[in-house]
Amino acid sequence: MIFRKLFPRAQALWRNDAPREYRLPEGERIYAIGDIHGRLDCLDTLIARIDADDAARAPAVTTLVFLGDLMDRGPESRGVIERAIELAETRKAVFLMGNHEEILIYAWEGDSRAAALCQRVGGRETLMSYGAHASDYDTIDPDDFAMTLGERVPSAHIVFVRGFLDSYSSGDYVFVHAGIRPGVALDAQAPGDLRWIRREFLDDEREHGAMIIHGHSITEDVEEKHNRIGIDTGAFASGKLTAIGIEGGERWFLTS
Repeated sequence: MIFRKLFPRAQALWRNDAPREYRLPEGERIYAIGDIHGRLDCLDTLIARIDADDAARAPAVTTLVFLGDLMDRGPESRGVIERAIELAETRKAVFLMGNHEEILIYAWEGDSRAAALCQRVGGRETLMSYGAHASDYDTIDPDDFAMTLGERVPSAHIVFVRGFLDSYSSGDYVFVHAGIRPGVALDAQAPGDLRWIRREFLDDEREHGAMIIHGHSITEDVEEKHNRIGIDTGAFASGKLTAIGIEGGERWFLTS
């Protein structure tokens, strides 16, 4: 009994069930960035800190992975998308499709149900970042909202967002927006789960065959579990945008 209380890790090693070590391939470094939600100020601060951290380490092939939800809620969705386009043109960067990207695309295409949802989850701030006035927004219905999105948001921005990936993997890590459907093979996941799932994934204790890095579900601090790591720290409200750095078997965190 004393042995079990004082030396749980030693006991795990004795049983040969020590926690698994997750690794990236040699020479690769990844910085994954959580939900930005229109906070260009946080993004610029975090990118500067990532660049400084990257420069202080040994040379490696460095990839930025954005976990989705670049827009809505915060004040500068347009600025965030424009900054993302710049990064895509100058850096090795991967962008994942979040539920807010999905909603924006459908609403921009004229889907009134998606437009109504967009209005409820931060679309007001997005539309205003593209030059709409609050007085105009407050009087429009979902159909008018969709029409105004179509008029205000450049098609080039929608083309960029449509190109976002459902997931990204490297070594022992899988990066998604929301999570995965437990018990389903990683290569058979439904896009809707990758963008929207919550409790079924968050509450599941099983190993998933890889360490899952995700955003979508807000926590005050990084949520690091044995099978997943959540890095959505609610930047739109908290001002705290979080990134995880990964190299070899090492992990570390940076914030704005």
